[in-house]
Amino acid sequence: MAVSAPDKLHFTGNDEADELLARDPLALLIGFALDQQVPVQTAFSGPLKIKQRLGTLEIARRDPAEVEAAFRETPAVHRFPGSMATRVQDLCAVVEDEYGGDASRLWREAGDAKELRKRISALPGKGGGDVSDRAAR
Repeated sequence: MAVSAPDKLHFTGNDEADELLARDPLALLIGFALDQQVPVQTAFSGPLKIKQRLGTLEIARRDPAEVEAAFRETPAVHRFPGSMATRVQDLCAVVEDEYGGDASRLWREAGDAKELRKRISALPGKGGGDVSDRAAR
């Protein structure tokens, strides 16, 4: 049975941001990483801001100062732009190194829910309200 993906995920109220979340698995993971101490709409709008400012979400090998500057640009991607720039860049590096740059492999290739939880837990940003907590729900 084929499963079709939605055209957008209604997290932000911004059609372009919501479409990016549905279309790009890395955008969705980044949104989960940013979903800490900010409103959901702010967190999940972050991937679009990053893409608009840097031209891509594939930022694993970018200059960290350039990534941080993009996070600090007004309006900031997150209320903690420095630490979140590092966290998102680290997340992108894991996606690149462990999943060949294809974030969807994180869940597509998991054998079962236990393995998926283990994969999510291994992502950068462990702690209360992090990627592993949000994505496992």
